[in-house]
Amino acid sequence: MGKSYNVGISGYGWAATAHIEAINATSQGKVTAVCSSRTLDAAELSARHGGEIAVYSDLEAMLADPGLDVIDITGMPSKHAEQAVAAANAKKHIILEKPMANTPGEVASIVKAARDNGVHGCVCFELRYSDQLQVTNHLLEQGLLGRLHYGEIDYYHGIGPWYGQFRWNVGKAEGGSALLTAGCHALDALLMLMGDRAVESVTSLSTKSASEVFAPYEYDTSSVTLLKFADGSVGKTAAIVDCLQPYYFHTHLVGSAGSVLDDRFTSMKLSEDRHVWHRLSMKMCDSGDVSDHPYQSQFQAFFDALDRGEEMPLTSFADAARTFAVIFAADRSAAQGGQPIQPEPLG
Repeated sequence: MGKSYNVGISGYGWAATAHIEAINATSQGKVTAVCSSRTLDAAELSARHGGEIAVYSDLEAMLADPGLDVIDITGMPSKHAEQAVAAANAKKHIILEKPMANTPGEVASIVKAARDNGVHGCVCFELRYSDQLQVTNHLLEQGLLGRLHYGEIDYYHGIGPWYGQFRWNVGKAEGGSALLTAGCHALDALLMLMGDRAVESVTSLSTKSASEVFAPYEYDTSSVTLLKFADGSVGKTAAIVDCLQPYYFHTHLVGSAGSVLDDRFTSMKLSEDRHVWHRLSMKMCDSGDVSDHPYQSQFQAFFDALDRGEEMPLTSFADAARTFAVIFAADRSAAQGGQPIQPEPLG
């Protein structure tokens, strides 16, 4: 058993409540403080989540608490860089909700601050720890699909007035783009399952629904992004947050010995019958609700890595920065009408 980690939460919204439950369910983590611009009652908050929780209205004051080991940033994306850099400068390890930030310079500043202060980070690309991606990745590691040459992972999730984040998501300053606000999960999953290969160029186009439901959005809410990997393989991600349909995390990987389509696969190494899909037993990524996301597995991996004094696997700041470099290249490409863009490293 490693040491225990006291965690302070910055921001108290929908994501924060899911984070608190997941952190408290790990072997080492315990939420002992919350900072919010809203007026919160410490006794009520402590009773709701279990354990004694101090309440702050000022982040600087919470960062000054020597008893806190980790700061979990769950508030508005436009504040992520400022708060993460402040937490790093206060020598606190960091859990950071996606997106890391909404500009390349901000992401680079977070990576640099963590490195300069010797602290470790965890970005909430928690779907890398989902049952679906873990089982699919295990299939790939066993070589059952051979060498992948094509992958597509698409994100379909209508974020309309019925969804909690809609009220702030419609603004470009907070939502950013279809990829930044939500489709980043799909693009990140594509990069993971393609083996985190180097991306040579990114081409993207974007558009927006004619539905009045999505009219408040200040940016294009549908995008299609093509990736050319340095080894010659290709990939595609659609980020659609203006659809009127059930949530769908479409996954299709094609290799030299077989394919995966969502929860089905073929493998010539197991059967030469290419006309039959074989079913995989796994929980699908089928909900945008944060309470359904595998935060606990991710946070457990983070605390275990802190015990070892190492960067965490899969979703460290360095891992996430590679994904956001591709996302920012995609958004630049879309803004330029689909011109190919080479991703620029973010630290």
